[in-house]
Amino acid sequence: MFNIVLLEPRMPGNVGTIGRLAYVTNSKLHLIKPYGFGEITQKEVRRAGLDYWEHLEVFEYENIEEFWVKNPRSNRHFFATTKTEKKYFDAKYEVGDYLYFGREDAGLPRELLENNKETCITIPMKNDARSINIANSVSIVVYDAIRQNYEAFEES
Repeated sequence: MFNIVLLEPRMPGNVGTIGRLAYVTNSKLHLIKPYGFGEITQKEVRRAGLDYWEHLEVFEYENIEEFWVKNPRSNRHFFATTKTEKKYFDAKYEVGDYLYFGREDAGLPRELLENNKETCITIPMKNDARSINIANSVSIVVYDAIRQNYEAFEES
C-alpha cells in the first residue's frame, strides 16, 4: 500500500510496533541504518511486532544513499517533521508513496528537509510539545493516506 521509511531508528520497541502497523496496512517497511540498538532480530523488536514480523515486507539499508539507489527520490516521498507548516492532512497521497520518519531523538536531518521542502509534512500539536511518539506519528500519517486511498486499500 505505502512505503514506511525509518531513518536511523533508535528504539527497538518502536520499530516493532511500526512493523506491526506496516503489516496490518499492507505497507512495506524500510529501515535505514545505523540503528540505535543491535540488529533487527533483537528481542524487543520481535516482541512489539508479535508474530506478524515474519510475514512483513521489511528491507534494510546500510545508509540513505543505498536506499535512494533502490528507491529514487521523487515528489512521492513525504518527510514528517515539526519544522514545516504543511499539515499531513493537506498532502495528497497516492498508493506506493514513501513516508519518512526520523530518529526519535533528533528527527530527520536538516539538509534532507531543506532539499525536500515541498514534500515536508507535520502533525499539528498544542502545548509547546516537541513531538509525538514516532509509532503514533507513523500511524496518524499512514491512516490518513489510507483514508485518501480507501478503495485501493480495500482491494489490496
